[in-house]
Amino acid sequence: MEHKTVSLADQVFEHIEKDILSGVYARGDILTESHLSAELGVSRTPIREALRRLEQEHLIEETGKGVVVIGISEDDLEDIFLIRTQLEGLVCKSVAEKQDKELLEQLRETVELQEYYVSKKDPDHIKLMDNKFHELIYKMSGRNVFIEILLPLHNKIQKYRKASVSKPSRAERSVAEHKAILEAIESGDGQKAFDLSVKHIKNAYNSTKKA
Repeated sequence: MEHKTVSLADQVFEHIEKDILSGVYARGDILTESHLSAELGVSRTPIREALRRLEQEHLIEETGKGVVVIGISEDDLEDIFLIRTQLEGLVCKSVAEKQDKELLEQLRETVELQEYYVSKKDPDHIKLMDNKFHELIYKMSGRNVFIEILLPLHNKIQKYRKASVSKPSRAERSVAEHKAILEAIESGDGQKAFDLSVKHIKNAYNSTKKA
């Protein structure tokens, strides 16, 4: 079996992308090849390739002053949630109709763990379980196009989501919403799963705007 290896350029890209999306590099910060090369301990070649890809992702832009961090703007955030609202609803509807027992059990365990971490007021683990819940939903759908669209969008708003789930009131509501979606999926009610998912994403967006 052939194993896919991650190139140095890929590693550099993922590292810088994570730093931009998590807020290590703020909007307006200037990135230079020399600084990144020294910081990451690699030559300028993979840095240059990573910056080219980040520009294609619209996370940075080349200006007269150098490479400037754009990150995720408020308009980007609104668009991401608008797309997620519709697509995740369809995904949840599809999952309810498939009834994959093994993955449903994993989904239930994830919700139970999220509920546990909410009671412990542990935002890092709450976020991990929140991530896992949505990623499992995508996986359970078996819809590759939806997965390819939703996973990157989910990743791009990690900074905002962590700020949102750090608030106890939203964390409690979020896990309650996840439980309701899970129950609709387990009962095979696709339309209810769709409606609850749409409501959940809208609530998450409203909470994120206030974070």
